[in-house]
Amino acid sequence: MEDQAVSQHPIDLIVNGAPVQAEVPSRRLLCDFLRDDLHLTGTKRGCETGVCGACSVLIDGEVAKSCLSLAVQANGKQLKTVEGLADGEQLHPLQESFMNCGGLQCGYCTPGFLMASYALLAEHPSPSAQQIRAGLAGNLCRCTGYAQVVESVVAAAEKMRGN
Repeated sequence: MEDQAVSQHPIDLIVNGAPVQAEVPSRRLLCDFLRDDLHLTGTKRGCETGVCGACSVLIDGEVAKSCLSLAVQANGKQLKTVEGLADGEQLHPLQESFMNCGGLQCGYCTPGFLMASYALLAEHPSPSAQQIRAGLAGNLCRCTGYAQVVESVVAAAEKMRGN
């Protein structure tokens, strides 16, 4: 059987504040485009079914599972990955809090938790523990037991509010 030519599509988007133009195959997953083409390896490919949340990114400010999105669907959109949280060498308060409060252990799920937490805090700057748990319900961790994750988000929220 002969290989069929894979259709390429031009995309134009903003990733972590920088314009990106590329040509991608029709079926290229967004997570693979970010990791393999843009070398933004913080976005993890976990379950590949949209259940674990390790691949979470923000698309136009909304949490999205990049393993369920095609790169062509990001055309014209603004994306933020975990690499876009820090300001140069200065970690984002969420990153600092996850590190200081033990909200990460093996670290595989951490990028997805950080992105979901970022979106949550943008909507609820002073969330309750219940709001945090609901906001992070699409993310799974096998190491932390979630108490440290909630504590990390609370600490980051306080820091971001200047407390």
